[in-house]
Amino acid sequence: MTLIKSRQTSGSSPPSEPADAGPSPKAGQTGEPGKAGKAERPARSGRPAADGGRTGFMLRTAGLLGAAGLLLLVLALSIAVGAKQLSLSEVLQGLTDPASPSYSVVHEMRLPRTVLGLLAGAALGLAGGVMQALTRNPLADPGLLGINGGAAAAVVTAISFFGVSGYTGYIGFAFAGAAAVSVAVYAVGGGRGATPARLALAGTALNAALISYVSAVQLLDTASLDRMRFWTVGSLARAQDDINIKALPFVLAGVLLALALARPLNALALGDEAARALGSRPELTRGVAILAVTLLCGAATAACGPIVFVGLMVPHMVRSLTGPDLRWMLTYCVLLAPVLMLGADVLGRVLGRPGELQVGIVTVVLGGPFFLYFVRRRRVAQA
Repeated sequence: MTLIKSRQTSGSSPPSEPADAGPSPKAGQTGEPGKAGKAERPARSGRPAADGGRTGFMLRTAGLLGAAGLLLLVLALSIAVGAKQLSLSEVLQGLTDPASPSYSVVHEMRLPRTVLGLLAGAALGLAGGVMQALTRNPLADPGLLGINGGAAAAVVTAISFFGVSGYTGYIGFAFAGAAAVSVAVYAVGGGRGATPARLALAGTALNAALISYVSAVQLLDTASLDRMRFWTVGSLARAQDDINIKALPFVLAGVLLALALARPLNALALGDEAARALGSRPELTRGVAILAVTLLCGAATAACGPIVFVGLMVPHMVRSLTGPDLRWMLTYCVLLAPVLMLGADVLGRVLGRPGELQVGIVTVVLGGPFFLYFVRRRRVAQA
């Protein structure tokens, strides 16, 4: 029927002519002309799409392998480079020989720090990707909904008023603060009728209030000022094996939840009605997404303080490689966010010798110009 209609349009043959009587020699070289024409048409229509999909899959897979290789390189640099200069042979001896003078430096300082950077980077980058998808706001990061601010305010309260110290004490307060702010933002944003715009506005307002509270507590409590000041800057310097072990279950749970949300968030990007038509439940998706972000941000903030811009920069860089499909984008974020975190930490150690610049300072220096550039580019695009 398709061939008959095309011939009617071109006027080359009457409608009663058989469809398989007139394929050109190029359309089929063997067998009966009709069979060749019928077999040829599906191949022509289907092959380019299949090849294009296969090529895209192979390119994204190759990109994942490249991202994994880059992550391994940065992990090696994080172990090998520090405020104290060590040769490659000394680093290798420190990894394998307990009697080596560099063993304590590598195993007690650099390895825990590297593992914490890996966990916190993956948590913050993945949380940023989920938040941007949830709010449909490309400028969103975990701070937009006040989750980092809630965790930070709760930990500062624990340090100043309850004398809490150590990750075991921080983690409970961090989760409580992050969860309380998540519920507050969801309620202020409209509850079940919450929209991305309402969530963003409610989160921004609460985050501003929480930052003011943290600053006030730091100014009033001079006894705890040094400890709070070091923690609120954001640093990996106090990493320890027990901190990493305690943070691992929470980060792993958040990562699994976030990756499982990739398909429902893809549907949610089309709008609530379209998502329901596709079998998704927007209210449940938003609730689970906020839970995942709470786990990721609470664990990372309790371990190394509120580090900003990682959750903003990484999803943008990844989206230019993968497109809008969250199944690929979130997977890339898990690999590339630690690259940014550990790279910033290594850069701070090198630039600050014989001391070091905290990773939170380096990410602000890197992220500030990026944020301004992106905002300006969006304004130009909308003009």
